Amino acid sequence: MSAPLSSPRPANPRWLNFLDMANLFILLVLAVSCRSLSPLPPANLGETGWTVRHGQAVWKSAADAPEIAGEIVVATRADGRTFTQFTKSPLPFVVAQTTTNGWQIEFAAENRRWAGRGSPPARLGWLHLARCLSGINPPGNWSFRKGDDGTWRLENSKTGEMLEGYLAP
Repeated sequence: MSAPLSSPRPANPRWLNFLDMANLFILLVLAVSCRSLSPLPPANLGETGWTVRHGQAVWKSAADAPEIAGEIVVATRADGRTFTQFTKSPLPFVVAQTTTNGWQIEFAAENRRWAGRGSPPARLGWLHLARCLSGINPPGNWSFRKGDDGTWRLENSKTGEMLEGYLAP
């Protein structure tokens, strides 16, 4: 007796192996393409055109995480570049940069770096802080409040991550 013509699965196991291999290949290409981006050049805040502000900040990476207090530097340029660094002496915890067509974030304590093309991902608030301070609304589940006295708060209502601080004028 032959197999029915309307069988939802191909009877040939080689076809299944081909699909598995194709999915694996796509996954590998996507994984490698993210790592193949060259790092953004270090920001030279001494160049003309940067507006640099210094202050203090508190970061809470999740609702149940401890708060970490440190120093913060936020810099912007008219060409759309931004730079944010959060330091807990003597170690820079977070260094985030954006350009008009790319982004990069480094978590030095974890020895991790991510970069991408286009707009920064919504889940990484550090990449949006400088833009929020410039008046651009935050993405996704983030909310931003700016006080008249130089204080600000960027918070993710879904994850509980929070950045709060003060920047000197």
